[in-house]
Amino acid sequence: MNQPIPLPSSAAPTRVGQGTAVEQSRAAAEVQAAVVVAQQCPRNIQAAVSEMRESCAQQGLAERAFFRYSRAGSTITGPSVHLARELARVWGNVQYGLVEMRRDDEYGQSEMQAFAWDVQTNSRNSSTFIVPHVRDTKKGPKQLTETRDIYENNANNGARRVREAIFAILPPWFVEEAKEICNRTLRDGGGKPLAQRIADAISTFEGIGITADRIVAKLDRPSAKWTEHDVAQLGVIFKSIQRGEVTAEDEFPAPRVTAEELLSTPPAAQPDA
Repeated sequence: MNQPIPLPSSAAPTRVGQGTAVEQSRAAAEVQAAVVVAQQCPRNIQAAVSEMRESCAQQGLAERAFFRYSRAGSTITGPSVHLARELARVWGNVQYGLVEMRRDDEYGQSEMQAFAWDVQTNSRNSSTFIVPHVRDTKKGPKQLTETRDIYENNANNGARRVREAIFAILPPWFVEEAKEICNRTLRDGGGKPLAQRIADAISTFEGIGITADRIVAKLDRPSAKWTEHDVAQLGVIFKSIQRGEVTAEDEFPAPRVTAEELLSTPPAAQPDA
């Protein structure tokens, strides 16, 4: 008598749960409804441009509109996922997202997909990629095992792909104008006098342990000669430090004391016995 061959534990389930079936049906109906609505209510480009200009003129968005991080000794900057999401909202009839297609705890990785879809023009951009369950630290890679750590790692890696997917389906002229307005908003600083903004920037960085001398060394000129562009860049750097894209030590390295300086420094006076 033939015995049934046992399936490996990693095999997919032979049935679909009721909750999964309902979700699949709901998702299909939602996609169909989005296409119908997009065709019946096409975007008003003039209204979208007007709303984009108003949004990018807000200090709150401008401060989050750019990212900054270090790679191979150079600094990479560009428009952030926060700006991408806002532009997708005001452009209208755009769907985007990040999906974890498969998690493999045995190999310590997740298969992810990021996508953006203009349902009105049927322009779609997507990418499938593998995210290792690993976080880089100063002591080397650290394997992630906690569910929350894996989720946050996947979301952080996926946000960059979502950003690129959204920008890929938006008109380049729309994105470029938004970036320029955000830069202008940062330079304007909400209407504050430049001297006040310089003082606020120094105070803000001192709150995270970065002294004014280290900022001066980075900009290579005293604070009295800082420009609106300098202050705007400091704002981008501070937000990137807060988001963990760069470290304070990378952006503002502590001054190094040379051997000559040590030898030329007179020894401290010793107290009388």
